[in-house]
Amino acid sequence: MNLAEYIDLTNLSKTATMEDIIKLCDDAKKYHFPIVCVSPYYVKAASEYLKGSTTEVCTVIGFPNGYNTKETKQYEAINAIENGAKEIDMVININALKNKDYDYVKDEIETIRDSIDGKVLKVIIETCLLTDEEIIKMTEICNETFVNFIKTSTGFDREGATIDAVKLINKHKSDVLEIKASGGIKSEDEAISFIEAGATRIGTSHGVDIVTGKKNGNEKHQCCGHCMCHEEEKK
Repeated sequence: MNLAEYIDLTNLSKTATMEDIIKLCDDAKKYHFPIVCVSPYYVKAASEYLKGSTTEVCTVIGFPNGYNTKETKQYEAINAIENGAKEIDMVININALKNKDYDYVKDEIETIRDSIDGKVLKVIIETCLLTDEEIIKMTEICNETFVNFIKTSTGFDREGATIDAVKLINKHKSDVLEIKASGGIKSEDEAISFIEAGATRIGTSHGVDIVTGKKNGNEKHQCCGHCMCHEEEKK
């Protein structure tokens, strides 16, 4: 299994510098990761730096809380595509989902989907905040809206991806909907476990560690500064 093919190499740290993003892009080129995921601020720079390579740029929309209006998310998405992003990871409006305002959730997804000129859309549902019933409902909505991926997590909340959540999504998804597992995945064994559970993408800042078999040790997790995986690393 060529794990590099599955990985969106990610740095969404609020303190990431241009030097950090260049290193991310260099690592992606060196290890043949197909995607780097960066904040909207770095999309244009990363796209220009990666020009001529096989690595493309993904960015996040409505990140990390998802409660922006759909009009705001639409503008963000269009701007990201104009700056060179080829893939969009959008956080759903969890407030709307909790209110059972499924029409709003569906319309928001379709609005973004129709605004990005056929580029890849991944819908982040933040599984740690949802019940099993809500995860199933969001999987059904993603089936109905024909998005490319349903994504487990931002990595900025109390828990990232779990095997149980991926298995639940996999049980209810359509044949064409794919799963991106993201948040706290740091080792080769973990990545393989998520792929075996049904994920076809892995979002991680530890992609180099995963493909080289290097142990992460006490390195700082790059996706954010406060998610629960830090507490796990301390144990």
